Amino acid sequence: MGLVVQKFGGTSVGDTNRIKNVALKVKKEIDAGNQVVVVVSAMAGVTNQLVQYCQEISENYSLEEYDVVVSTGEQVTIGLLAMALQALGVPAQSWTGWQIPFVTDNSASKARINQIEVEGLQACLKAGKVPVVAGFQGINAQGRITTLGRGGSDTSAVALAAVLKADRCDIYTDVDGVYTTDPRFVKNARKLDRVTYEEMLEMASLGAKVLQTRSVELAMKYQVNLRVVSSFENNPVGTTICDERDIVEKEIISGITCCRDEAKITLVGVQDKPGVSAAVFNAMAQANICIDMIVQSDSPDGSHTDMTFTLPEADLSRALSILDKDKEHIGYRAIISDSDCAKISLIGVGMRTHTGIAQRMFKALSEKGINVQTISTSEIKISVLIAAEYAELAVRALHNAFHLEKKEN
Repeated sequence: MGLVVQKFGGTSVGDTNRIKNVALKVKKEIDAGNQVVVVVSAMAGVTNQLVQYCQEISENYSLEEYDVVVSTGEQVTIGLLAMALQALGVPAQSWTGWQIPFVTDNSASKARINQIEVEGLQACLKAGKVPVVAGFQGINAQGRITTLGRGGSDTSAVALAAVLKADRCDIYTDVDGVYTTDPRFVKNARKLDRVTYEEMLEMASLGAKVLQTRSVELAMKYQVNLRVVSSFENNPVGTTICDERDIVEKEIISGITCCRDEAKITLVGVQDKPGVSAAVFNAMAQANICIDMIVQSDSPDGSHTDMTFTLPEADLSRALSILDKDKEHIGYRAIISDSDCAKISLIGVGMRTHTGIAQRMFKALSEKGINVQTISTSEIKISVLIAAEYAELAVRALHNAFHLEKKEN
């Protein structure tokens, strides 16, 4: 008997009929002789509605109370799914994040898991029941409800799989695996059978919506056997996320991502002296704002320079407010912001051993008249910031340039 963690996203549990379909999938895994722990998200659209309620109350709502509000969506789903399983003759019991508990830090709306106490779940499994767990939520040391950030149910599932030493963690979603790029942009995008943890981590952090970044980090750290599969296929194959050593023939380029939720800030006339960059990015860190690309131009006179960085578009207004308040301390002449931009990224472990990747990338973009504003690189990715209006054109051009289309049988 194996232990499988199954996670079902919002579209998979979008209505009561889909919840009944999920119950059948859980039962099928049990009938195959496995123990199952289920992790679920809120029903599709529910979390967005709850967020909207918060915004209607106040633009500057309390993040602690926001967590209380948005965590309620998963509680509905776990109760309904437990009922659906019971109706099929499968003993099941619902569990909220605080009942397990998932113990987190105090970072409201973006909490990180410190500890999971699984004795209750293990007792539930031993009693022959299926634990149905609310993803996305936890509780801090002060007993307050916390949430793990949007997409946090993936993290809940992988963390449980790691702690329970599950044989497999299946992430059920509305797509049938990981593709070379978004099929909405490129119709002949190819589904990948296997992707390395590193590649998936880059894809997730750079705009691919299949998995949450932190869930991939956990899977890589604890070597969780992870699969992405479709909720709407009877015998899904999906994509396996695994260690690089488990892939015999590695792709030079595995995928291209597009993130439209990017914003850019340029501080003009920043003093060119030690401590200024620290002041800027310390202020961002204190506000839990993640910074991505950073570019600082040369200082011709040795006294002032320009500093550009990117951040999530949702954090732009807060960042601008913070920088405005700290203007005298930081010391800059003007600030320019732009939310009409997109980040396009080329990803592949093959970059480690192949040359000329950057040349092919920039040639493909230049042939389409696409101007590159900012560049950042890592060992297995190249990211560029471009005007948002060229995002889909850029993805298609790069997909063609690197021959990532479906292979003919």
